[in-house]
Amino acid sequence: MPTIHPTAVVHDRAELADDVVVGPFCIVGEHVKIGSGTELRSHVVVEGHTTIGERNQIYQFTSIGQEPQDKKYKGEESYVQIGNENIIRESVTIQIGTEGGGLWTKIGDRNLFMTCSHVGHDSIIGDGCILANCVPLAGHVILEDFVILGGLSAVHQFVRIGSHSMAAAGSMVTMDVPPYCYAHGNHARLRGINSIGLTRRGFDQAQVREVRRCYQMVFRKGMRFEDAVARARAHFGDTPPDAVVPFLAFLEGESQRGVSPAGREG
Repeated sequence: MPTIHPTAVVHDRAELADDVVVGPFCIVGEHVKIGSGTELRSHVVVEGHTTIGERNQIYQFTSIGQEPQDKKYKGEESYVQIGNENIIRESVTIQIGTEGGGLWTKIGDRNLFMTCSHVGHDSIIGDGCILANCVPLAGHVILEDFVILGGLSAVHQFVRIGSHSMAAAGSMVTMDVPPYCYAHGNHARLRGINSIGLTRRGFDQAQVREVRRCYQMVFRKGMRFEDAVARARAHFGDTPPDAVVPFLAFLEGESQRGVSPAGREG
């Protein structure tokens, strides 16, 4: 049986694995499903059609599955899906999707959401991401795997941020950030490759050099963005190095916000 503190309110039809822990003053709604080993520390509210996976740690005053902060939302049935082994710290908010965004807010595995971070409706987050303190994601944001967003940075709606990229503290990210890149500023500009992060993730020096070479080709001054991407694709041919494949695919993908411009590296 789950361990439920006497002060917690858990709906009879909520589905909790046998070893779930629900701490003091938590509220768990009717349509909630929580997997094995997950713990709600205290004062956590989980409502709506929310599914939470295994071995997640959810800290006090977090709110998951509430209605989105979107005036277009009309009460349609929509969902939150959270994977495994996430750490969700104090006062984090994660909201359900909307009909206009596909009805789902989705979070993968092993992410860290620091205090007061916010995941807006219809956002999709991969694995291994870190949102530092007070980082809000507006609706419809996509974070690929291993993205790091520094404290007090913010992400505009419909922005995509590619895998292994980083935005510095205080950045206002209003346009897409390709994989492997480092961005900062208000509004954020690309400042080169996140080489330290790539090395920490196990990329060897040859891979980092190939990624940097592709970056420099695409963001070369004096070229139209589309022409530069086509030039890089032609240079690497049909079989580019493995590390370059997601970079080019991201740049060639559909974007609603456009790709962030490059600024001075550093």
